[in-house]
Amino acid sequence: MGETPHRSADAGTGGTRVTQSHEWPAGASARVAEAPVSTRSPGGTGLGGGGALPRSRKFGAERAFRGLTLAAGTAVLVIIAAIAIFLVAKAVPALRANTENFWSYEGWSPNETEPKFGIGALAFGTVLSSALALLIAVPVALGIALYLSHYAPRRLGTALGFLVDLLAAVPSVVFGLWGRDVFSSPVRDFSVWLNQHFGWIPLFGGDGPFGASVMLGALVLAIMVLPIITSLSREVFLQTPTANEEAALALGATRWEMLRTAVLPYGRPGIIAAMMLGLGRALGETIALALTLGITFGISFNLIQNGGNTIAANIANAFGEANETGRGALIASGLVLFTITLIVNITARAIIYRRREFTESAA
Repeated sequence: MGETPHRSADAGTGGTRVTQSHEWPAGASARVAEAPVSTRSPGGTGLGGGGALPRSRKFGAERAFRGLTLAAGTAVLVIIAAIAIFLVAKAVPALRANTENFWSYEGWSPNETEPKFGIGALAFGTVLSSALALLIAVPVALGIALYLSHYAPRRLGTALGFLVDLLAAVPSVVFGLWGRDVFSSPVRDFSVWLNQHFGWIPLFGGDGPFGASVMLGALVLAIMVLPIITSLSREVFLQTPTANEEAALALGATRWEMLRTAVLPYGRPGIIAAMMLGLGRALGETIALALTLGITFGISFNLIQNGGNTIAANIANAFGEANETGRGALIASGLVLFTITLIVNITARAIIYRRREFTESAA
C-alpha cells in the first residue's frame, strides 16, 4: 500500500488540492534542499536567486584608521631621515676643514685657525659612562621590580611603585646639581678608599684628584635610568601567566625558584627592551653629566680620577662659544651619537625578535 499524498486542509470541503511541494516537478524538492541557503528565494520557494552580499563602504572607519596609522608610521621614518640629512649637511664643511683624523684624534679645538677635533675620546666616554650606569642600575631595578610584583603586599607595592615612577619626572638638571653639590663628597671619599686598597687595579689607580669622575657621572646616570627599567620590568613580571607560577609552586619550587624558572624567562624580552630604553636615555643625557664630569679629552679606563666627557655633555658645554666651524664639529659629533643610538635600538629590536621567534617555535 502506497502512502496517500498530503492534501490541503480546506476547512469547507476537506479539499483535494495537492500542497505546493507536490506541484513541483519530480526532483525539484531535492534540488532545493541541496541548494545553499543564499540561493533560495526570499519567498520560500527556493527557486529564485539570492540577494547579493552588502558591499563594503568605500571610505569606512577601518580604511580611515588604516590610512592614519600608515601616515603616522611614514612620518616617523621621514622625520628620522630628515634629521640624518640635516646633520650630514651641516657636518660636512667642518669635517672637510678638520686637519686631524676625526675618528682617532683625542683633542677638541675646532675654533682655531687650523681646526683640530676628533670623536674618539668623546665616543669612548659616552659608551663607558652609559655601560657602567647600566651595569649598576639593572640588578637594582630588577630586584625592585621583583619585590614590587611578587613579594610586597598589594597596597605597599602600589605605593612604592608610584614613588619609583616619580623619579622619572625629576628634571635632569636637578640630578646634576644634586650630584655635583651633595653626592660628590661621599663619592670622593669612596674613591680615595678604593685607591688606597685597590690602587693596583687600573680602574682605581692614579694619584688624584678624585670626585668629578666617570664613577660619579655613572652613579647619577644609574639613578636616572632606574625608574624606567624598574617600571617596565615590573609590568612585564605582572603579565606572567598565573598558571605558570602555580605549576612551578605545585612541583615543589620555592618562591625564588618559581621566579627563576617561570617569571624571569617569560619576561626576558621585556627586560631587554627596558635595558635598551635605559641605555638610550643614558647615551643622550646632557646636563647631568655636564655638571658632574671633570670634562677632559682622552681615552682612559680610570673610573675615580677627575675626568671623563661625553658627546652630549661636550655639545652643551662648547656650543655657546663655538664659531661656524665649531658648530659644524659639534653637529658632526651629534651625528655620531645619533648613529650610536640608532644602532642600539636596532640591536634591541633584533634581539627581541629573535627571542620571540625562539619562544614561538618552542611552543
